[in-house]
This record gives sequence, structure tokens and C-alpha cells, in this order.
Amino acid sequence: MTSKMTSTLYAGVFGLLGLAFGLSPASAQAPSWIIPELLQAAKAEGTLTIYSSMNEQEGLPLWKKFEEATGIKTEYVRANDNALMARTAIERRAQQRSWDVVVSTVVSRLPQDFLLPIDPPQAKEIKAQARDPNRRWYGVYANYNTPAYNTKLVKESDLPKSYEEFATKKEWAGKIAIDVTDAHWLNAMYIHYGEEKARKIVSDIVANLNPVLVDGHLALARSVGAGEYWLALNNYASLTSNVKIAGGDTDYWVLEPVALFYGQVGVNTLAPHPNAAKLAANFLLSKEAQEMLPKAGRLPVRADVTPNPPDSFTRLESKKVILIQFSGEEEKKWLKLFQDLFRPR
Repeated sequence: MTSKMTSTLYAGVFGLLGLAFGLSPASAQAPSWIIPELLQAAKAEGTLTIYSSMNEQEGLPLWKKFEEATGIKTEYVRANDNALMARTAIERRAQQRSWDVVVSTVVSRLPQDFLLPIDPPQAKEIKAQARDPNRRWYGVYANYNTPAYNTKLVKESDLPKSYEEFATKKEWAGKIAIDVTDAHWLNAMYIHYGEEKARKIVSDIVANLNPVLVDGHLALARSVGAGEYWLALNNYASLTSNVKIAGGDTDYWVLEPVALFYGQVGVNTLAPHPNAAKLAANFLLSKEAQEMLPKAGRLPVRADVTPNPPDSFTRLESKKVILIQFSGEEEKKWLKLFQDLFRPR
């Protein structure tokens, strides 16, 4: 057989395989995250429903890539974390088979019987601390907590070196803000400083700086970038980067401690399309999907994916990082304490 005939034969074979796997004829090789037998079963299910707190500008391109590779249509339902918690609880009580995968920071706080134990092959490539020992959730992106500032309104040289120093900056009174749900940050403060000292630092911050409580981390990042607030006492570093990439006048700086938790993916035990859901979870952990996250400043969980900016992990991990993983009841406890401490006096 001639070399030309052999090449033609191979091209035809790979083209047929590509069609079978839902790939375009131009693509001869399936993506790394495709599991052929799982894809076949998923394609028979026909569709995939995603609940997610990722904004549409990030989420929709990500799932479009999944659709193009698999031929499986997706339905993207976006809501904030608290709304997702409430919605999944209501639907579970009614035994509704409404969603397949959830991508949010609250996945680990869902009741265990909501989440199917899964073993996505791509999980071996992500950081060990981003993998649930019970296999019910896996980290998709990392949320490092840091303060942020407006680069036109605050000089870098004036930034405090510690939260104790932050509390003395009375000239910033009423010009700083924090999200009303930042219990992870508060928990890390108590772990790092101890209860007595942490309570004093936070109480001094509230008394001296009168921080504004806002609802929504992305809204807070945008407000600092626009100059509505001069500083954020705490926010997610990835969201500050997101606003900076979009042209906002903002950046973060790193104070100790740095609270860390993950945006996670989980599969519904009542998933109407369970095979598509398992394939979707594997996709989110793949290099192909993870490489899309830094475009908007999100921090990946794979060591072989470069963050944006490239020195993000070097900066963030220059201080003590404390991993915070709440259960539902623990979150309620720390949210109540946060609200008590930040209640206007």
C-alpha cells in the first residue's frame, strides 16, 4: 500500500472516530478529558443542566467548548451562591430531577446525600487539597482572600503591612467595604491570631474605619475599581484581577492570613443526565478547561496551567495561607459572628 493511500485510510478512520465522539472532522484526536464509553452514554442522554455561580461571560464560553467537543447541548443556570443553596434544597425536598452538575463555592456545604461520589480521571492532576476525601466534590478554581485598593486613590506606599496597622488608618473611615458574607476571612483571622486578638483587631477596624457592608464580591471588586470605595478590607484576589484585566484602577496586596477555599464541582445524586454530568466534571478539571479560567483572572487548580498574572501564586503564597472548608452548620456559626462584629454600633 502506498504512503498516500495509507495516509488517506488513517484520515478516514480518525474522521469516523471524531464523528463518533462528537468532534468535528477537522479534529482527529479527542480531547484529553474525553472518556469514549462515558461520552457514548452521555450523548444518548442528550443534554446537560448546569447550576453555577460563575458569571455568564466566563461560564458560557467554557460550556460552549464542552458542547463543541461532545455534541451535548447544555442549559446554563446562573445564580449567586446563596440562591443556589436555596434552590437545590427546595428542589430536593420536592424530589425534582432538575440539575446535573453544580459549580459554586457552596458545593461542599450541600448535604452529602445531594452529591454523587465520582472519580474523574483528570482529578489526579489537580492539587491534593482541592479533592474531597469523600469524592463528592473537586476544586475547579481557587479563591484566595486579600484586601484590594483603588490604584488612583490610594498610594501603594500607604498600604498597611498587617491588619493591626489597617485598623489604625482612620483617614479611610467610610471609604472601605467588605462583603457581608466574608465568614471564611473571619475564620482565618481567628485561626491565625487567636480568638482574643482577632476579635480586638476586627472590633478596632469596625470602630475606626466604619466599613460598608456590600452584597456580592464581584460588585465589590467593580466598585473599588471604579473608585466608589477606596479599598476592600477583603475580597477574592481573582475578582480584583478580573476587574484589573478589564481596565479597572485596582489591584490587591497580600496580608497575613490569606484565607483559601475553592469553587467546586459536584454531581447531583438525582441527576437527570448522570453520564453527561460525570463527563462534565472531568472536563472542568482538564487542562483545556483550566486554561480558559485565567483569561478572566480566575486561579486554576492545576500546576501545569499558568495563572493570570503569572506571579499570582508567588504573591499570594508569600504569606500564611489557611485553607477553610466549612460545613453548612459551621458557615452559619461564622456568618452570625461576622454579622455581630460588623453590626453598626
